[in-house]
Amino acid sequence: MPTTKKELRLHYKNLRKNLSETAIEGKSLEITNQLINLPIWNKAYYHVFLPIEEQKEVNTEYILHLLSGKDKEIVVSKSDFETRMMSHFLLTDNTKIKKNEYNIPEPVNGLPVPSQTIEVVFVPLLAFDIFGNRIGYGKGFYDKFLAECKPETIKIGLSFFEAVDRIDDVFESDIKLDYCVTPEKVYRF
Repeated sequence: MPTTKKELRLHYKNLRKNLSETAIEGKSLEITNQLINLPIWNKAYYHVFLPIEEQKEVNTEYILHLLSGKDKEIVVSKSDFETRMMSHFLLTDNTKIKKNEYNIPEPVNGLPVPSQTIEVVFVPLLAFDIFGNRIGYGKGFYDKFLAECKPETIKIGLSFFEAVDRIDDVFESDIKLDYCVTPEKVYRF
């Protein structure tokens, strides 16, 4: 089994590539059902990533329905590829979503929300280990964003696959998850 970020990134991108549309939908729904049991529903501001369909990411539409059913404030982001920073906006009925040049669905405009306000972040990832370390696409957007959040912000990874034993090349600046949810189980770190 690979153990470096580079090897794991490649391995899990290939595993995801082989998932059918039906498998993605089913697993995304199972992940959402697992989330219902987490002790996170007393918060107000929830950050949700909008999935890059071409990358076969977890479909967060079910989470959006869950949050709006619970009357929560939903926050989505826009990425700046020059600064590798994200800006956050309240998702409302009037929010226009448009894919950027990397096929990431993003809000065109909206009410800005500071990172410090966000209480729960659902984090996209390719792989994670049993210690709560995660591997994304390697651009560092989420590490920068999570570093801007309050220390008590709850960070929840969403993964189609189970944890690996360990990631060898973890950096001091990598921010660990509090939970990771898969279709099978919930990992608490």
